[in-house]
Amino acid sequence: MNTPLRRVALAVMVMIVALLANATYVQVWKADSLRTDTRNRRVLLDEYARQRGQISAGGTVLASSIATDDRYKYLRIYPTDPQAYAPVTGFYTLTNGSGGIENAEDSVLNGSDNQLFGRRLVDMISGRDPRGGNVITTLNPAMQKVAYDQLTAKGYTGSVVAIEPSTGRILTMVSTPSYDPNQLSVHDGAQAAEARKALDQDPDQPMLNRAVSQTYPPGSTFKVVTTAAALANGIAKPDDQFTAASRITLPDTTTTLENYNGNHCGPGDGSTVSLTEAFKYSCNTAFVELGIKVGAAKLKDEAAAFGIGEHPSIPIPWADSSVGTIADGAALGQSSIGQRDVALTPLDNAVIAATIANGGVRMQPHLVDQLQAPDLTTLKNINAMSVGQAVSAQVASQVTAMMIESEKNTQGGSQNRGYTIASKTGTAEHGSDPRNTPPHAWYIAFAPAQNPKIAIAVIVENGGDRALAATGGSVAAPVARAVLDAGLQGG
Repeated sequence: MNTPLRRVALAVMVMIVALLANATYVQVWKADSLRTDTRNRRVLLDEYARQRGQISAGGTVLASSIATDDRYKYLRIYPTDPQAYAPVTGFYTLTNGSGGIENAEDSVLNGSDNQLFGRRLVDMISGRDPRGGNVITTLNPAMQKVAYDQLTAKGYTGSVVAIEPSTGRILTMVSTPSYDPNQLSVHDGAQAAEARKALDQDPDQPMLNRAVSQTYPPGSTFKVVTTAAALANGIAKPDDQFTAASRITLPDTTTTLENYNGNHCGPGDGSTVSLTEAFKYSCNTAFVELGIKVGAAKLKDEAAAFGIGEHPSIPIPWADSSVGTIADGAALGQSSIGQRDVALTPLDNAVIAATIANGGVRMQPHLVDQLQAPDLTTLKNINAMSVGQAVSAQVASQVTAMMIESEKNTQGGSQNRGYTIASKTGTAEHGSDPRNTPPHAWYIAFAPAQNPKIAIAVIVENGGDRALAATGGSVAAPVARAVLDAGLQGG
């Protein structure tokens, strides 16, 4: 073969190899990113040509697809209280992606999941229109509605999360203010983009799922963790005495920390109170003293045992929480009462309450009960999963007794409901000028106290309608009790 022919042959071989390499790169390495690219109209047309599966809760349809007469054969709709469920369902759009369950379970809902391969094959052979699978959530519709109505009735910004302690099933997940995903799912791209822009620019952040995506100082609700750490490590017993002083100086500083409103701890005038009394009256000074005895290492270890730290998805993303670095004694004293750098999501606080309710066993929280094929056969059941023993059953029982006493001392806690609540309130300072910034109002609880069915956490940001006078008992507790009533008494 002469030189020119060899060069031509070599050039052809190089081009063939380059074409094969490019095809491999596009079809293997870039396939997923190209398929999910919002600019990929072929994928959009293909997905909208299939009937996307339903998202439901307790027999109530939260998201479904209806036939249309435009180029996109199906329209995604959210027919039931869309704003109440938006933090869970999320949204599914032409050009703005997806969120919530719509995103987390997208492959099941759009029918591309490997579990539906057999179904897709049968549809292709039979010529039947392909459909997506269904997602059944763990939510209790009655509780969800009450939680949303309670927060919105007074214009509260906040969140409610309720869990079944024995399984980790999330019964309620509400975040307010919220949004209507129907505004985003329309087929008019310009209209959808304008709606998304308005939501993104809203200073109230209606698309923020405060239940799992926002962390807050937990305030005195964190005293549950501090108490558990002390009891579990043999550092204190319920009857042990701690300072009842109205204020205490933080270690190695001249800075003082005081009880709520600068009050003496408890109704008497003694110099000390028991741990049970300090918990009941939520005395900061006593808990600073207790936390310093516990120490930073043991406090961090107990927080981790309750799940504070990095989180797996549920299946929607769940922001990490933290107790902070706790660099010195002053930081330890402040952290022991849920201030300084302690930062939890409402779901974290619900898990803490649920763990105590479950005899000290922490269950992995989850939002999905079951995945179904289009013909309603079961693809997968999401089973309860234990992720560790945070404290012994004995310690959990001791903390429960203290939480029952705390509820008795909480505004509205003496009302006869037909069941006993175990609770802890929190009034969390925040901001650059905490003394003049309305506090976040917290309430965590479970009920019935001796046979827990529901654990709950409620946060109302910035004092709700009570501003600087807000407390967890006056603002957040009534919301939680209404949700508990809905779950335990049927409304």
